[in-house]
Amino acid sequence: MGKYITKRVLVTIPVLLGIILLIFYMLNVVPGDPVTVMMKEHLKEDVIENLRRTMHLDDPFFLRYLRYVWDALRGDLGVSWKLNRSVTALIATAFPYTLRLAVAAALFSWIMGIPVGILSAVKKNSLMDHLSMGLSLFGVSMPVFWVALILQNTFKGVLPVSGANSWQCYILPTVVLGWSSAGRIARLTRSNLLEVMRNDYIRTARSKGLSPLRVISRHALKNALIPVITVMAIQISSLLSGAVITESVFAIPGVGSLAVSAINNRDMPLLQGTVIFTAVLIIAGNLVADVLYSVIDPRIRVE
Repeated sequence: MGKYITKRVLVTIPVLLGIILLIFYMLNVVPGDPVTVMMKEHLKEDVIENLRRTMHLDDPFFLRYLRYVWDALRGDLGVSWKLNRSVTALIATAFPYTLRLAVAAALFSWIMGIPVGILSAVKKNSLMDHLSMGLSLFGVSMPVFWVALILQNTFKGVLPVSGANSWQCYILPTVVLGWSSAGRIARLTRSNLLEVMRNDYIRTARSKGLSPLRVISRHALKNALIPVITVMAIQISSLLSGAVITESVFAIPGVGSLAVSAINNRDMPLLQGTVIFTAVLIIAGNLVADVLYSVIDPRIRVE
C-alpha cells in the first residue's frame, strides 16, 4: 500500500510542473506590458526599464519559470499588480469562503444523490424512477449561472441572494453548485446498483430468504458505491475549483471571485496564482480518489 501511494505521489510531480509551465507560458505571451498595467500612466523610459529589471521581466523565459517554481515551492506566488499584496495572502483570505461553499455543496449532493439513486434502482422503471432521473438530468444539463439567476429571482426577499455574512447566505449557492453534482451521483449510483443486482451472489442472498433491504444494504450497496466514492473524492476538488460562476453571481469573496477580478484587471500574477492553486486542488483530489479506490478495492493496487 505504501509503495502504491508513493508511486501515485511521484506521478503527480511532473504533471504539476507541466501545468505550471503551460499556465506560465500562456499568461506570459498575453499582450500588454505589466509596468503599464501597474502604473496606469506614461512613465519615463528609464523608470520603465528600472521597474522591468526589478521585476525580472527582462530575464529569459525559462529563468523566470524556474524562479517562479522555486518561489511557489516556498509558498510565494508573487505580488498582485493591482492590489500590491501577496497573491498567497489573497488566496489564503479568500479560500475559506470557497471551502465552506464547496463542502456544503458536496454534502448536499451526497445527501440528495445517493438516496435518490438507490430508490430509483429499487423502483426501476416506476414513476418515481423516471421523475428522479428526469430531475437529475435537468440538474446536470442546466447552466449554473441560469439556475443561480432563477433561484435569486424566486427567493429574493426570503433568503439572502448575495454576500457571505451568515450561514443563510450559503443556502442558495449550495443548492446551485450541488444540484448538478447530485444529479451525476444519483445517476451513477442507480446504474452501478442495477449492475450489481444482476450478479450471482445477489441471487444467492435472495434465495436464502433475506429481505430486499438487507440484500441491498449488506451485499449490493458496498460494491455499487465503489465508483461513486471515487467520484465523490474527485468532486470535492472540482467543487473547490469550479465555484467561479456561483461565487460571482452570489458575490461571495472566494477564490473564484478573486480569479474573475484578476481577469477584469489584467492582474496576471493573481490570475496565475489562482489557476495554479485550483490545479493543485484537482491533482490532490484525484490523488485522494486513487488512494481511496485502492483501499476499497485492493485489486487495483500496483505492487
